[in-house]
Amino acid sequence: MTRTETLDALRAGTNQFDVVVVGGGITGAGVAREAAGSGLRTLLVEQKDFSWGTSSRSSKMVHGGLRYLGSGHFGLTRDAVRERERLMAEAPGLIEPLRFIMPHFKGQFPGPRLFQTLLRVYDFIARNRSRHFLTPAESMLWVPGLTGEKLAGASGFTDAVTDDSRLVLRLIAEARRDGALCLNYTQAIEVKRSSGQVSGLLIQPEEQESPIDISTPLVINATGAWADRLQSSETSDGTMQIRPLRGSHLVLPWASLPVSCSVSLFHPEDGRPVFAFPWLGTTVLGTTDLDHQGNLDQEPVISEAETAYLLEIAERLFPGSPIDRSDILSSWAGVRPVVTDGTGKAPSKENREHELRVDRGLVSIAGGKLTTFRVIAREALTQGLGENTGKVLRPDSEPVFQPVDDALRPPAVGHQSWQRLQGFYGPELNQLIDSGPLDPVTPDRASDLIWAELCWACQKEDVQHLDDLLLRRARLGLVLPNAGQALLPEIRNHCQSLLGWDDQRWEAEQARYLSIYRNAYSLPPGEASDAS
Repeated sequence: MTRTETLDALRAGTNQFDVVVVGGGITGAGVAREAAGSGLRTLLVEQKDFSWGTSSRSSKMVHGGLRYLGSGHFGLTRDAVRERERLMAEAPGLIEPLRFIMPHFKGQFPGPRLFQTLLRVYDFIARNRSRHFLTPAESMLWVPGLTGEKLAGASGFTDAVTDDSRLVLRLIAEARRDGALCLNYTQAIEVKRSSGQVSGLLIQPEEQESPIDISTPLVINATGAWADRLQSSETSDGTMQIRPLRGSHLVLPWASLPVSCSVSLFHPEDGRPVFAFPWLGTTVLGTTDLDHQGNLDQEPVISEAETAYLLEIAERLFPGSPIDRSDILSSWAGVRPVVTDGTGKAPSKENREHELRVDRGLVSIAGGKLTTFRVIAREALTQGLGENTGKVLRPDSEPVFQPVDDALRPPAVGHQSWQRLQGFYGPELNQLIDSGPLDPVTPDRASDLIWAELCWACQKEDVQHLDDLLLRRARLGLVLPNAGQALLPEIRNHCQSLLGWDDQRWEAEQARYLSIYRNAYSLPPGEASDAS
């Protein structure tokens, strides 16, 4: 159904659900996918756009987390490594293996021997050996331009990378195929209760004046950093104390910092690992880790101090490739919903494991990792459904992603692009191919985005604003200079009629998009601030 048809159906009486998911990021999308796949009547609502929050602003890594293994969180690493292997097998093109190189410098902790020991455990968990050690000369071949000063060698291993927003959208598409209703720009106003037990939810679509009453015995609060807004302080377990931590990234032209693998170095300021990795034809530098003091309802923004922090590590890693601020294409900043015990530890020392609170039909989730969304979703549903409802989840072995229907690759689409399209769109790929031109959007750049993808998003992927299209459905606003402003007239020619916007609406949406880019995805103006 279209968005309008879905809202009409909810008002007309199709408003009873086994579970309502609040939050359209990776956790909420994962819950909706598992719930719908288990035959539960499922509704998902997101107050802004799907993946608007943390799940379009992560470090894009689908990984086990060596740093968590090193700090003793074996269970988190085990779950993440196993999920990583599963996701790469189920959705190649969406979750892709990426080689990681960790240079070792004399006198730096951890040294090569200890790091290789961690990698041995990492490989054991994955049941797949990917580790190897590189001599200094081999390291320079793998990473041209890497500093050779005090270089003692490097450790290599394999993790994975994704487009986090496309991962969320693929999960939502899978949930819808199994009957879930999913709405963006729809706010959860109030959890309804009867004798203390959850009985429903009041929701408010952005474009309508009156709210809609939804009946359900189970609400999954997957709003991440916003989770405390739906929690009740009356529960015996208490509410979770969430510490919003900001992680920021810089996006560079690949030619400014050409890396073919992810290269990491421990930052001299605080000892955190910082990465330079290839993504969508660019090179990304990230991430930071500091307390976020801003309004959570506004776009988080990289600070001047974070910019300097990331540029410093790039200069140390690649002294022969100096980066000028004018080289930077864009930035992004995301807020991690970390559960804290309030002891005042450093941001990087906070536990990244997820936590659940169950309050008489309201299950609140916070913490966790992009990689373990399926594990978190199944745990939340299992606790929420309980043992006496007669409803059970599908077997754990069931796939997250349905296989791609047989489709003949068009001659205009290359083999590598075809694999990406299969991963991004799954069983809907045949329809996408018929929805628009197969020509590349940016033929003179490394991106292999085709016009049919933008046309498909406008018709089928709930685009309500231009920033939905250019920052999340496609990443043109992140990977093109000046927010892709030079391409906007051609995008308008392809997309305006499909979106049903008149000229006045298009002009307003374009102004909104460019304002969002300037305020939240470009470099901060002014002098350095004390933010790290």
